[in-house]
Amino acid sequence: MVMTVMAQRIKVVMAQLNMLVGDIDGNTERIIAGAGQAIAEYSADLIAFPELALIGYPPEDLLLRPSLQIRIEKALEKILAADLQVYIVVGFPELVDGKLYNALAAIKGNECLTVYRKQCLPNYQVFDERRYFAPGHDCCVLEISGTSVAFTICEDLWEVEPVTRVREAGAQLLVNINASPFHIDKLDERKELLRRRAIEGDFPIVYVNLVGGQDELVFDGGSMAVNEGG
Repeated sequence: MVMTVMAQRIKVVMAQLNMLVGDIDGNTERIIAGAGQAIAEYSADLIAFPELALIGYPPEDLLLRPSLQIRIEKALEKILAADLQVYIVVGFPELVDGKLYNALAAIKGNECLTVYRKQCLPNYQVFDERRYFAPGHDCCVLEISGTSVAFTICEDLWEVEPVTRVREAGAQLLVNINASPFHIDKLDERKELLRRRAIEGDFPIVYVNLVGGQDELVFDGGSMAVNEGG
């Protein structure tokens, strides 16, 4: 499913797709095809894919395999080689100096413009991210089509500090990519969260979520956008 939202002069397409855990090659093809669809059908400026889209969620001990980073690097190279003339936000596991991060790359054409690393790592209920990932510390704001666009990943939106930091950095729009599983009343919780954060930041928020199932988890999508008034 592909949805669009207008924010000032930027058109964002939310790629609410079913990414398969471990299927890096297949997920890469889904990303390239989705970006092509967003360009052809929606004239998108920006297309955002879910959290850890390249490897799927939750990858768990796949993250410990020595061959993983080679496969991830090849996947990113393939996306760059496709030279898609649209801004692409894609989640992936990033290994830097022996530390693994839950990251996203902002790509345009054959260039990776910036990388953002998730700051708030959930470690409760079904989440076990601190076992695998180190936290990021820097916010990320990128100028796209005349709009200052900030990026965060899933749990970052549930905490106040990441939103405060991007507001102080001049963000006019926040794009948050997710792998948020379903439970009863979860959609209402997300809507209330987005309402609060949009009002606090005084900017629209685009919320992109994974859809599908993995073992005992169901990802219900529910991608949405709210304006600065919540």
